[in-house]
Amino acid sequence: MAQTTTLERDATQIHADKGHVDPGEIAVGVVIGRTSEFFDFFVYAIASVIVFPRLVFPDVDPLTGTIYSFAIFSLAFIARPFGTALFLAIDRAYGRSAKLTAALFLLGTSTVALAFLPSREQIGVSVVWLLAAFRIMQGLAWGGAWDGLAPLLSLNAPEGRRGWYAMLPQLGAPIGLIIAAALFAFFAGNLSAEDFYTWGWRYPFFVAFAINVVALFARLRMAVTPEYDQLFRQGELEPAPVGETIKAHGRGIVIGAFAPLATFALFHMVTVFPLSWVYLFTTERPTRFLLIEAFAAAIG
Repeated sequence: MAQTTTLERDATQIHADKGHVDPGEIAVGVVIGRTSEFFDFFVYAIASVIVFPRLVFPDVDPLTGTIYSFAIFSLAFIARPFGTALFLAIDRAYGRSAKLTAALFLLGTSTVALAFLPSREQIGVSVVWLLAAFRIMQGLAWGGAWDGLAPLLSLNAPEGRRGWYAMLPQLGAPIGLIIAAALFAFFAGNLSAEDFYTWGWRYPFFVAFAINVVALFARLRMAVTPEYDQLFRQGELEPAPVGETIKAHGRGIVIGAFAPLATFALFHMVTVFPLSWVYLFTTERPTRFLLIEAFAAAIG
């Protein structure tokens, strides 16, 4: 039996007089949570193109440095399933609030640690290992940050508006891209190259930490309420052992995992790849293209 944390008990008392969870309240937590995750993603992705090749891999040509940065970029995706298993154990032992708090704390800590990343000139090749370690920590944290609010929002949407509420979690990606691209465009466009590569690029990572703090409280506000637990059970969303899940729903899991592959591949191609192409093979500064991406995300 999972232990109930103090935070969960306090939330239970605060919400004890409410018998209904408004889908709009769930939507707020979902959108803020997804925005924080995608913002972290885009901040690192943009830095992988315009910062890390120069800061971490200055001894190779820009194209090779970008490829190395993207290789480290992929480590978070590899680490994510392991993070899911790790934080599921924390959930079962200490409760959902402890899991979310630990996951988002790790995500925020690893993200803000990147803001203090030294250069290759300062600590040598060790900076590569630091960058990889922080990226793996981000992946582990993302694996544990899943809170079940997105499917719960869809399952408990008002009659005739399920499509609308199912769409809301997808807003996290464009909002995260808008904020990340606008921040990098501002600092890259208003600072000299020396100032930008010395300290300007670090500020978006500090903003990522602040957004993670807001996301933590927004999610905990819903995830530790008794009404949420009741809806979670009614929707049959309780975690199950991996072996049992694969045995019962293996075919559906495979289809569900690979069906969105084209979507996510296209998603990366239209956000990260064009920026790297512009930066590597044209004379344009990245500022203009970052603003174009932010504008496209706002209207698209």
